[in-house]
Amino acid sequence: MAADLQLRTGEDLRRISRELRSMDNPEIKKRFRRELRAVAQPFVPLVRNSIKAVPSKQPYSAVGLRGQMVKATRVEVRTVGRDAGVAIRVDGRKMPSKQKSLPAMMEGTKRWRHPVFGNRENWVTQTRKPYFYRVVQPAGAASRRAASRVVDSISRDIS
Repeated sequence: MAADLQLRTGEDLRRISRELRSMDNPEIKKRFRRELRAVAQPFVPLVRNSIKAVPSKQPYSAVGLRGQMVKATRVEVRTVGRDAGVAIRVDGRKMPSKQKSLPAMMEGTKRWRHPVFGNRENWVTQTRKPYFYRVVQPAGAASRRAASRVVDSISRDIS
């Protein structure tokens, strides 16, 4: 589960990344990654708080399902390759075994079916509890502008 903070085009980020690699200046590379991370970082607590607020019969616990999802929430910055960009992820790979698809199921991007108390004759479809996109989308335009400012700033510095 990731929400991309898209730049004008992904090609802008790839072009700057190529130029940074050819420059071989580690300080500007570090600054570029740090500034892109800073643009997305404010979303992490918003998503984590939204996960904690998902309705449940059980109170929030750091070792429960919601607690595991909170721990799996992070910012990912990639400056190389075809998927170059900034993303806020609730990373299923960081979830415990057999719960790796839970973030997508909770959001509703993947169907969540399970047997009732292990009875394989009686299955139910769990209702979705959206927590991610409703928190991230309202600030999308502002974050894209901020990321574009970072790209413009670095472009000026390397030109």
